[in-house]
Amino acid sequence: MSPAPDTLDDRAIVARVVDGESELFAVLVKRHQRVVYGLGLGFFKNAEDTGDFVQDVFLKAYRNLSSFLGKSKFSTWLYRIAYNTAVNAIKRRREYQSLAEEIEIPDFDDPQRKTLREASREAIRGALDDLPERYRVCLDLYFFYDLSYPEIEVVTGFPVNTIKSHVFRAKGLLRDKLRDEAEGDWV
Repeated sequence: MSPAPDTLDDRAIVARVVDGESELFAVLVKRHQRVVYGLGLGFFKNAEDTGDFVQDVFLKAYRNLSSFLGKSKFSTWLYRIAYNTAVNAIKRRREYQSLAEEIEIPDFDDPQRKTLREASREAIRGALDDLPERYRVCLDLYFFYDLSYPEIEVVTGFPVNTIKSHVFRAKGLLRDKLRDEAEGDWV
């Protein structure tokens, strides 16, 4: 008796799907659709376009499953497909927005603290919007998707040192922008 599909790792499932057990692809979809959806939402900002994106990504992954060689994690390979699909769609639309815009800051009972938090959220959104797209993408993948630099390299195609540089520069630009805004409020 073979092990239950839910207990298999992604590579084993891929091998079985490639060998003809196509129904097992649903296990991979179930495992990874939430993260692919989140990545799509960061790009498309609405449920309808994001739903279409997720379907497109998994269809592309299924069609190309035999090209997965196992040199990286399946999730990294899948995120590469997702990233390229999103970037190509956005190039047609030209409207990338950071997933960081969806950060929820908890409400506080104190109206003054609530106002301060909302002002902070708006400042962060504004600062993120001012970043070059390549910096925002690297920052999103690093901080909001917890991808390592080598995984971001696979996803974006940027060399690791470039990614490190983009993240470092993005943090510096954010810090400077937020400092300037904070100082402007006190003047």
